[in-house]
Amino acid sequence: MKILVLNCGSSSIKYQVIDMSAGAGELLAKGIVDRVTDHKEGIKEVIETITGDGEKGVLGSLDEIGAVGHRVAHGGAYFKDSAVVTDDVVEKIRACFELAPLHNPANLMGILSIAELLPKVTQVAVFDTAFHQTIPAENYMYALPWEYYERLGVRKFGFHGTSHRFVAEKGAKMAGLDVEKAKIITCHIGNGGSVTAIKNGRSVDTSMGFTPVDGVIMGTRCGDVDPGALLYIGEREGMSLDELGEMINKRSGVLGVSGLSSDMRDIVAAAEEGNERAALALAMYDARIKHYIGAYAALLGGVDLIVFTGGVGENQWQSRERICEGLEYMGVEFSPSTNFGLRGQDRILSTVGSRVVVAVVTTDEELVIARDTYRLAY
Repeated sequence: MKILVLNCGSSSIKYQVIDMSAGAGELLAKGIVDRVTDHKEGIKEVIETITGDGEKGVLGSLDEIGAVGHRVAHGGAYFKDSAVVTDDVVEKIRACFELAPLHNPANLMGILSIAELLPKVTQVAVFDTAFHQTIPAENYMYALPWEYYERLGVRKFGFHGTSHRFVAEKGAKMAGLDVEKAKIITCHIGNGGSVTAIKNGRSVDTSMGFTPVDGVIMGTRCGDVDPGALLYIGEREGMSLDELGEMINKRSGVLGVSGLSSDMRDIVAAAEEGNERAALALAMYDARIKHYIGAYAALLGGVDLIVFTGGVGENQWQSRERICEGLEYMGVEFSPSTNFGLRGQDRILSTVGSRVVVAVVTTDEELVIARDTYRLAY
């Protein structure tokens, strides 16, 4: 059974073709269509590519597409799981436009385009927020006037849920743990980043909130900050709400602190050359992640497994070492020699005798989408 996985952005379409016949999932083709102005035309290009004669032409005909799985950024409080696309699902995705104005409209355009081009093919929506719908109210509610939750739905939603779910399950297998009986902290860290506390296979808290700007420091997003500081800056600088939003989303994070770049590779290189602001940005970045690990260990009542994933988590071995330094009190015995120079590989990073397993786990959100699509479509 061959699944077409689509991740439609505002101006790009990422795709993969995954064969689920063997169960595990075999990647047949992947690619991206850039500078998309019309999603229907962009998806036509994807279809022509995967059915054509070139290197990525892996399908003999469109009849080989068994189902299409879509990444959808925001499912609000509607979806606790992935869902087969129906008229009701479409309307609920549309109802979340205000919560994810840059992502959900593009995601829905992909769904509507497939419905027009391949009307007989089952579609499945896989939501970034669904995994976090198990978070209890004491962790997802904000201490704001109740009316804003009741009237506007303001609460923590969390993101990166597909990745957190995948690496928790994969990491547990690597560590010889039953994910349904384990206490796990997953650190999906990259240009965007979040940390999640997982108990018995379910998310119980996560660092991102109502929007993806909350939590750990990111490439250009500020993460946790005193709201009063934002009010102060806005008033003193005469900034509009749009200008404040642009500042905390696009000009903050390691870019804002270093003044150099949002790319951690650039920050590491500059710090090694003696740039003090780059070194400070790194120290802040790592310290905030360590803060969440400690907080979530307390929330979980201990931890069995800590997972690093994402662009930074999988590749920046220096950050992994700094974050784990000093966690011996939790039962972490980290192996610097195993970790040294390790990039893009699945590996246990703790010693054999460590009470807490530490692992780097490569994520594969597209495979999760394919698996959920197969599960729900057949």
